[in-house]
Amino acid sequence: MAGRRTDMRERILDVALELFNEQGYDATSLREIAERLDVTKAALYYHFKSKADILLALHLRLHDLGGGMLDELDALADEREAVAAWPHLIDRFIDDVNANRDLFLLHQRNQRAFEQIADDERHRQANEDVEERFRRVLENRTIPLADRVRMACSIGAVMVGLMGAETLFGDGPPERVAELVRETVHKLLRDGETR
Repeated sequence: MAGRRTDMRERILDVALELFNEQGYDATSLREIAERLDVTKAALYYHFKSKADILLALHLRLHDLGGGMLDELDALADEREAVAAWPHLIDRFIDDVNANRDLFLLHQRNQRAFEQIADDERHRQANEDVEERFRRVLENRTIPLADRVRMACSIGAVMVGLMGAETLFGDGPPERVAELVRETVHKLLRDGETR
């Protein structure tokens, strides 16, 4: 039974993501989400108290992307392993970001809606958790400064290069943009090895 609840919750999120991107968050009603799913509004309320809760759950999917990378990083034995594994972790992050372009598009197209949920404790806590975990890695003084700077810049390159890709690089296919971001990030990381 719990599996079916989770499946329905994920279906609701997928449909809401689609509709929010098509019509905008403000223009999409819970009734429309329910109709697209062929369920009642009561079925939606069983899983989410409000449309804002759906938006928050979609936002938390983004945090899962960064969290997965951090989980892998936390499992490494020491700082040397973290530096050595970084290119692989960034590759996975690029793949995850590229595969979830709709989530980033949602953020770009519905910024006002996200501002409205910014005060939600769950939103604030998720943001702080991911930021704090990245900060711990990047402030770790046992990792050489040059490596930490390159690691931080590689995250920035992925975020700017892929998160705003539709707006910035709408003339390029997403897979090609991801490939170019990957090449750029690897060049940045390799340049540090030669010094």
